[in-house]
Amino acid sequence: MPLLDEDPGPLPALSIVVPARDEERSIENCVRSLCTQRFVAAEVIVVDDRSSDETPRILERLAREFDNLKIVHGAELPEGWVGKPWALAQGVRRASGEWVLFTDADSVHAPTGAASALYFVRRLQADALTILTGQDFETPWERAVLPSILGMVLLASGTLGELNDPAKPERALANGQYILARREAYDALGGHEALRAEIVEDVTFARRLKADGRYRLIVAGGARLARVRMYRSLGEIWRGFTKNVYVGAEGRPTLLLGGLAFTALVSVVPPALALSAFLSGRRLRGVEALACTLATIGASTWGFRRVGIPARLALYQPLGTAIFGAIVVNSTWRVLSGRGVEWRGRTYSGRGNHTINGTGEAPSAPDE
Repeated sequence: MPLLDEDPGPLPALSIVVPARDEERSIENCVRSLCTQRFVAAEVIVVDDRSSDETPRILERLAREFDNLKIVHGAELPEGWVGKPWALAQGVRRASGEWVLFTDADSVHAPTGAASALYFVRRLQADALTILTGQDFETPWERAVLPSILGMVLLASGTLGELNDPAKPERALANGQYILARREAYDALGGHEALRAEIVEDVTFARRLKADGRYRLIVAGGARLARVRMYRSLGEIWRGFTKNVYVGAEGRPTLLLGGLAFTALVSVVPPALALSAFLSGRRLRGVEALACTLATIGASTWGFRRVGIPARLALYQPLGTAIFGAIVVNSTWRVLSGRGVEWRGRTYSGRGNHTINGTGEAPSAPDE
């Protein structure tokens, strides 16, 4: 999606809602990039979701600097709600714009990013837009693991053609890092009240919107509009995707088993077969097995280029995909064993409607 380099003329008022829970590492860069948007009248609403770090102090300082910044001090998580939908619901209550942009606290936005997205979605006469944001990978683990995991998620979701086809409501995807929606459509679908128990609330929103039939959702590449650094360590990657995988697959055993088998076939199986073949003196078999790995890396190179990920990171594909397979196992085991999945100091069951107890937090799982 291109960035506007000149004023496109009047655009509707925009409200930008950012949930923030313990985001001291990234919240200042995010807020500064949003409060200085050009070509659009935008109010920025940050919901401090009961942070225990320096996030509240940073926000207070920024609020003295930017007149268009509103801070919402989040209330305690009610029974039956998941943290992020609850934070977003509180932010929307303060929103006055005709359009609402939901974006994460670890995002940084181009100066004309919001105006470009709003101009694009209105030109296409759509009611919602989600973009594939640019991804920043700074540590070795980020570079080795995240590209392959994101590639697997996109592969499982479908092509852009399928995702943008209203006749295929079963193919639906939204990226919670960046969802722009017309307020009228958002309210008609029940807002985040309707998503209150959803851990993967972004994908559920996309499915509801496409299934409704009245509204149009566009999925587009948007690396120039906004960039995100999702996780900064292997532990964060592990916990973050453990939270999402089982629920994202809707708890369907066939889908989970099929996904696990596929990840094994494109990661650990070919190298294992090659090693076995070379050790037993069957060199041709070993070369054939290694050729399978090289073919998979080649396909990943092509796919990474298509979504703006550096092609060289495809060399890590076997490792990244193998770790994703392990995450699938861990996510499934934690949900089915009753331990639940954890994120931002809260534990969710991940089963059924993903309910939580009355304090907003499920009892902590025993130490592993």
